[in-house]
Amino acid sequence: MVELRPLPVDEPVAHELLAEYFAMRAAAFPGQAYTTVFPAPTVFEAPSGVFVVVYDDEGIPVGCGGIRRIADGPLGVRYEIKHLYLRPETRGRGWGRLILDDLERRAREWDAAELVLDTHHTLEAAGGLYASAGFREIEPYNDNPNATRWYARRLAGVDDAR
Repeated sequence: MVELRPLPVDEPVAHELLAEYFAMRAAAFPGQAYTTVFPAPTVFEAPSGVFVVVYDDEGIPVGCGGIRRIADGPLGVRYEIKHLYLRPETRGRGWGRLILDDLERRAREWDAAELVLDTHHTLEAAGGLYASAGFREIEPYNDNPNATRWYARRLAGVDDAR
């Protein structure tokens, strides 16, 4: 059975997955100018955030993702999705959506009104995942040099009049 476990981002297994993700992005990034920044562990500590690792049916860690609280937006409490990654051999099984749904659930538990994320246009599968999950493209909310697209998703229960 596939399992999601919250882990400190500096735990060896979480760090290994992040290193793989950063290496993959750096190798494929246009112009080879990808900026790698390993996150501080405190960024992903509840209730400011969480980092989860997905384990496959054999208990092997195969992916990760996190949310971190950022400055409130016009709708209120805002969390940002970060470092959603699955090892290439595990893609297409719905596990990216599993991670995304788990992160959304956790954000809701902390009264999030909105989830945001940034990504690069070359990550087409990720863009498809976000669109299918109800994210819409927005104006940039940060100055991430690795991003070319920004997305947001209003969470249910948020007053549309705000």
